[in-house]
Amino acid sequence: MGKKLHVIVGSSYGFEGKLTAISIEPPGIWLSDAVATVLRSTIAQPIPQVVSREERSEIFINLNYVQRIEVLHEQ
Repeated sequence: MGKKLHVIVGSSYGFEGKLTAISIEPPGIWLSDAVATVLRSTIAQPIPQVVSREERSEIFINLNYVQRIEVLHEQ
């Protein structure tokens, strides 16, 4: 809890935010201070990069639709 995450939901979008709660039924996580992210990759840069962000407040993400979860380290 309290960790900053980047949750990749589709091949071209995801969400960043602070983990505030986990639910079992339905399986999911709540993120506060959430930001929707758009990801893009190219032949020259095959690892998807964040190209834009849009502010959200709080969001529930169903884990059945998550491709990847990354823990972001504060710098």
